[in-house]
Formats: sequence, structure tokens, C-alpha cells
Amino acid sequence: MSPSRFLAFAVLFSSGVAGASGAVVPPWGKAQNLGQRMTLERTSVCTDGQGHYVVATSLREQSNFQLFYGDGSRFAQLPLAPNSIWTPPGAFLDPRFENPEANSNVNNSGFDLRPFSRVTVDRKANTCAVTCGRRTTPFTLMEPAQARALLLKAAYEANPQKFEPHALLRDAKGTYYLVERSTESSEQKGYRIFIGPRGRMKPQQMLNVVADSQGEIFSTRGGDLQLVLDRQLPSLWVVKKKRQKLRSVPVEENRLLIYNELGVYTGARLGTPCDDL
Repeated sequence: MSPSRFLAFAVLFSSGVAGASGAVVPPWGKAQNLGQRMTLERTSVCTDGQGHYVVATSLREQSNFQLFYGDGSRFAQLPLAPNSIWTPPGAFLDPRFENPEANSNVNNSGFDLRPFSRVTVDRKANTCAVTCGRRTTPFTLMEPAQARALLLKAAYEANPQKFEPHALLRDAKGTYYLVERSTESSEQKGYRIFIGPRGRMKPQQMLNVVADSQGEIFSTRGGDLQLVLDRQLPSLWVVKKKRQKLRSVPVEENRLLIYNELGVYTGARLGTPCDDL
């Protein structure tokens, strides 16, 4: 796959301006000045003909792109993708899908490509496609004039995912402890805790959060979850004076488990084309 033939989409939340209501100003704005009009000219709109649209625009440099997804009248930004030199052209992170054929450790860097899906646009061939894991759905590239009219009428908003995994732990009996933190697009700043066995985790009522150089303590009505940053010490679940050691389960290596099996994200929309394809 040649980078010159395909547009890459690594979304930067800072490239859009979000208001308190979650509205976002796209990089082409209202096409009221030369820079905005040039950005609009570089923007592609793809559709599958079933009410699903992908908008891709190049920003200041060819290595900098932004992606929106929606129904043609409303669009949401994609979640922030890791800023890595190994992120391939057209890649975006969707932790619900995996391509087992992708490189799990690029150049021995620890960077895992398996949870990345991708969008490809070939303007010369007039084609688009969205790949979620191993499944590819063909899209059609809209004519430029039609695409510009659609883009200037549409509304844009921040990504719908308001919380993301921060830490995952497990006890010896298979009870999981998931800590979520608010995303950049969230109007609810803070953390959430879910506890329970796989597929039956329950939200906990948060009372207090303490964070310092030694770790974090999340106080809930049921007990205190102590995350210890010192690797020599275990994290703990404390109920009154009873202390239970917990094993850390790395989030980066267990995205499929977190998003598909624990039950916390079942049915949630992440604002990517893979929500519907």
C-alpha cells in the first residue's frame, strides 16, 4: 500500500474547536477564507449508500489528517489515535476489532498494530473502503461539488466516547476491577469504577479520588481500590481492614477483553465507522 495513493487518518482532537455543548468546528470552517477553502478542496467524502459517511481531510501537511464519521447531516470526530511513526496509512484505533495478521511488535518497539482498523481513499480510482479488523466494506467517493455542499450543511460534534480504560486489575477468583477516566471530549471530568466477574461488572458509587507520586486511591461505597505505582508492591482492594491483593492486567494488551468481554462497553458507540459496519 503506497502512502501516496491513500490518505492516512490520525485524528488530533486539538485540530477541531469544541464548545461546551460538544459542538466541533471542522478544519474547513464555513469556507470563508482561502485557507478554509483550500482545506475543503482537499477533503474527501465517502459513502456506502446506506446512510454511512466517512469524511477525511488533510491538514497543514500530508502527514497530518483528520477523520469524521456520521450519517451525512451529523458527524463525530474519531477517537484520538496514538501518535506513532509506526501507525500505518489510513489506520485508526478501534479496540473492539483485531487483525491477527498485523504486526504485534513493530521493530521490537512494543507497538501493536492488531487493534487498528483503517480507511483507504484512492482519488484517482474514485474508490474508498473501510476495514474493521479483517472485514472490508467498499465505499464510494462522492463527487467534489456534492461533497462540499454536504460538508457545509452538516453539524460536527466531539467523539461520543466519554470514558476510556485507565487500569484493569483482577483477583485470584476472577473478579475484575476496571478504572475508567474521562476522555478529552467528555464534559464529565473524573473517574469511574466497575467491579465484577467477566460479563457482569457493575458500576460503583464514587466517593473520593486521591492521586500522588506513589499511586492512586479510588474510594467507593463498597471499599477502597488502591493502585500502587511502585512495581514492587501489589495493588489492593480494601474493605474496612481486609486487604486483598490484585494482579495488574495491562490495558494495552487486553483491549479486546475490555471492550468485548467484560460487558462495560457492550452496545457502546465509539464514533468510528466500525460502529455500524
